[in-house]
Amino acid sequence: MIRTSSRTSSRTFGAAVLAVAALALPAGCQTDPASPAPDATSPDAPSPAAPAADAAATALQAKAAGIFQPLPLDPPAGDNDLSAARTDLGRMLYFDTRLSKNHDVSCNSCHQLDQYGVDNKPTSSGHKAQLGGRNSPTVYNAALHFAQFWDGRAADVEEQAGGPMVNPVEMAMADGSSVTAVLKTIPGYAPLFAAAFPGDADPVSYENAAVAIGAFERKLITPGPFDEFLTGNAMALDAQQQHGLEVFMDSGCHSCHQGAALGGTMYQKLGLVHPYETADLGRQDVTGDEADKHKFKVPSLRNTEKTGPWFHDGSIATLDEAVQRMAWHQTGKELDETQVQDVVAFLSSLTGRLPPSEYIATPELPASGPETPAPDPS
Repeated sequence: MIRTSSRTSSRTFGAAVLAVAALALPAGCQTDPASPAPDATSPDAPSPAAPAADAAATALQAKAAGIFQPLPLDPPAGDNDLSAARTDLGRMLYFDTRLSKNHDVSCNSCHQLDQYGVDNKPTSSGHKAQLGGRNSPTVYNAALHFAQFWDGRAADVEEQAGGPMVNPVEMAMADGSSVTAVLKTIPGYAPLFAAAFPGDADPVSYENAAVAIGAFERKLITPGPFDEFLTGNAMALDAQQQHGLEVFMDSGCHSCHQGAALGGTMYQKLGLVHPYETADLGRQDVTGDEADKHKFKVPSLRNTEKTGPWFHDGSIATLDEAVQRMAWHQTGKELDETQVQDVVAFLSSLTGRLPPSEYIATPELPASGPETPAPDPS
């Protein structure tokens, strides 16, 4: 129930009386030319009307809403439990460098949460400064993808989270049991794992660590202006962004960059129309199938203006070039400079709001125990 003060109630009642009286006056007699204009700062002055969307913007909004979906209001849980106990544990593990051989690499090293989930490097540096072979994609909105990694070798964010820990180029732990052993030497983790995985007889494990990190990542959703546009506010995009959306759809970009994440729903060959030079076999590395050569998971365009450099190898330095190249190689369209700039403007509407700072800030981690292994740079 909303309560109003007697002063507000009196003012409302008075306004109603004046309105009724005005209706009783003859036409042409409702306004006194000698009366001063209402003060725009007065609480009784009418609020200026918000600009209405024109017919073209409304039509474009309806067309886009029939193709794309807004980001979900609730994070996708999958088979996971997104309890506070589990996501809080996942946040700690996401930032904990002790899950790497030399205690110097964490999930956040390559997927920096205050940098839209990337490190803005062509390829990321791991154990002993080794460089990975592919660009590190953002973790924001990644739980919406149908598979993880550029080649789709992990089914979900939980499976993906376990991969880097035991990758010799990344965090370089020998195997999952080595991760479990380290976790069990950190006394403060035992009650946290027990709370996050109630009912498990032995909850502290590499497998549960990956599940907890996945739970944390599932809440990394970034709604922004394009979601407002899709849900009915045709003025959420400015004129140039609207033009860019038209070019994007008219060029057929949405045939691959579809769904709520504008990507992450399929594999596609890089160089579908015009060949693109790359030595990376892409999906073929996983399946061994010649038909999957140079196929990659279509990346999400959410926050793409913040997540360069672009492409699977991080070889494209500017978003303008990425747009121009993708239009040519994937759809056969040669966009002019104005069209490219308009599409780039549209892509800026996909830059969303990061989760609350307390959710993505570096947490306080449990102290190491006397048996916690020392860093090993070998």
